[in-house]
Amino acid sequence: MSEEQQFDPAAFNREIIAEFRANDGKVGGMFAGATMVLLTTTGAKSGKEHTVPLVYLEIDGKTVIIGSKGGADTHPAWYHNIRKNPQVTVEIGTEEYPARADIAPPAERDDLFTKVTALAPGYGDYQAGTPRTIPVITLHRV
Repeated sequence: MSEEQQFDPAAFNREIIAEFRANDGKVGGMFAGATMVLLTTTGAKSGKEHTVPLVYLEIDGKTVIIGSKGGADTHPAWYHNIRKNPQVTVEIGTEEYPARADIAPPAERDDLFTKVTALAPGYGDYQAGTPRTIPVITLHRV
């Protein structure tokens, strides 16, 4: 009998990042056909750069990312990083540019989240399964 493998999110992210960069921003598997962004933040505690692959949506002319962490009860690390330092680097397709990550205030968040769930209903399921309010972030080229 083989020992069950533990999921390693850091290794998973590294694989997605490598595939994204090797294929002009396209990835397969569970993210095939999804609009993907690589978001590079500065660590809130470490001060080191961290890159994560995320799904993004274009809503009302804004590039929107969602801090869902797969519906977990805690915010993703990248969210804490942008709270401390909103200056980020964005990679979409083959384009890379500096941006500012703005956490949507409650009223805007609620409006955007309604639009998010109309496009990607799974985020509504994530919200229903956690007591925290899942944050919505807009990315603005600087």
